[in-house]
Amino acid sequence: MCVVTAVADGERAGCLVGFASQCSIQPPRFAVWLSKANHTYRVARAAHHLAVHLLTGDQRDLAGLFGGETGDEVDKFALLDWEEGPGGTAVLPGAAAWFAGAIIHRTDGGDHVGFVLDPVRWGGGREGPLLRLSDTCDIDPGHPAG
Repeated sequence: MCVVTAVADGERAGCLVGFASQCSIQPPRFAVWLSKANHTYRVARAAHHLAVHLLTGDQRDLAGLFGGETGDEVDKFALLDWEEGPGGTAVLPGAAAWFAGAIIHRTDGGDHVGFVLDPVRWGGGREGPLLRLSDTCDIDPGHPAG
């Protein structure tokens, strides 16, 4: 599980994402899939970069904020510390690991759209076991999946 953040046209958004994977070794590429029903998707359509964050298992409250609240109703970033990153991204400095990537391709997969990213900067350093899907099953989503 990861948190993906997007910034475009003066608007910030972020959501908990379960569909994400490295998709190329050379050149390095990573893909994240955002639900079309999601506020983050609407912001990401106009973004040039996205930031992807891995959380530790003890950051379940942060996962709940990004997975259980919708940016249509709540300014999630007013409730936490964040920093501006590459391409204007919103970076969560307390994540176990994060990277910002330039969006180089979008692909429609049905109820989700895949954003292929070219990583440009990364960081992090929080230690501990990473947050897993099983750690988030009881989070009621801010939007339906599709």
